[in-house]
Amino acid sequence: MLLNERYIGLMSGTSVDGVDAVLADFADGRVQTLGHVHVPFAPALRAALQGLMQSGADEIERAGDASVALARAYADAVKALLASTRTQTRDVAAIGAHGQTIRHRPERGFTWQLNHPTLLVELTGIAVVADFRSRDVAAGGQGAPLVPAFHAAVFQDDEPRAVINIGGIANVTLLPAKGSPEPVRGFDTGPGNTLLDAWCERHTGRPYDASGQWGATGEVDTALLVDLLADPYFSQPAPKSTGRERFNLAWLDAALARRQTVLTPVDVQATLTALTARTVGMAIGQLPAMVCGGGVFNDALMRQLPGARSTAARGVDPMQVEALAFAWLARQCFASAPGNLSIVTGATGPRVLGAVYPA
Repeated sequence: MLLNERYIGLMSGTSVDGVDAVLADFADGRVQTLGHVHVPFAPALRAALQGLMQSGADEIERAGDASVALARAYADAVKALLASTRTQTRDVAAIGAHGQTIRHRPERGFTWQLNHPTLLVELTGIAVVADFRSRDVAAGGQGAPLVPAFHAAVFQDDEPRAVINIGGIANVTLLPAKGSPEPVRGFDTGPGNTLLDAWCERHTGRPYDASGQWGATGEVDTALLVDLLADPYFSQPAPKSTGRERFNLAWLDAALARRQTVLTPVDVQATLTALTARTVGMAIGQLPAMVCGGGVFNDALMRQLPGARSTAARGVDPMQVEALAFAWLARQCFASAPGNLSIVTGATGPRVLGAVYPA
């Protein structure tokens, strides 16, 4: 029996904007969020992480330096969270630290989340669970998405529904009604915010399009949208997962180079918004949907997902869901319980996920 049911979840996603930290209590079979902090990345760390997502020279030393800086950013987030919730380190069972994905190549048998769990243990004095994805990949799975099991634990209800996470990459969880013989399903749908953010930063200097206001002033270019949707990933059957390795500015630039005419930057932004909405919409069909992740604050995008509501309507802050999921996965690891859904990831079976670094 697990005596201490308080866990911290840390998540820094493909948007590379900072660390979300949550303190969760799983006592009595409930999920109670006790606190949340967001700590933005320093510009130098953000640039280093973005650079590691592209091929280049001196990657080993750059990765080592970035892992140290990332662990210190994680530790700062943990300390801020403990202070804001007036929680002592001894009252936390473990930290679930996802790490920063810099390569995701399940088709080649590996996925790499930059992390430094031993340093994080030293800086916080709390046990750390890390490296959640590689066991699933070793078992023949995609290693992603891992959140559907958590979505099922928290959001499954008497009616079928979808949960949409719109981070840098978007993923969906398709939840059958409770008691249904249908399985939980889920997969990455493609770009979420990653192209929107990168294109906005290139043309406006801002790291993201606040509320989608800039993109909302543009017009969708149908020909470009059709070209982007022709990427084989979108018609590939699940299980499937993807990342910045595939959907990046080089991918977009190649599509723009095929165009006969030059588009205005704002029309490209509008088209990218439509791409995210269209690929998510194709995935969920007519299911009522709840949305989490930064995309929930893009009003232009949300208008293209009719009926979709923020997970806040169910009492879960949309910016806390992924960090909560990794707190939950840390708890599953401590309980020697599976963290993956093999039907989602394609692994050969359920697996206990994560490596434990004791305090």
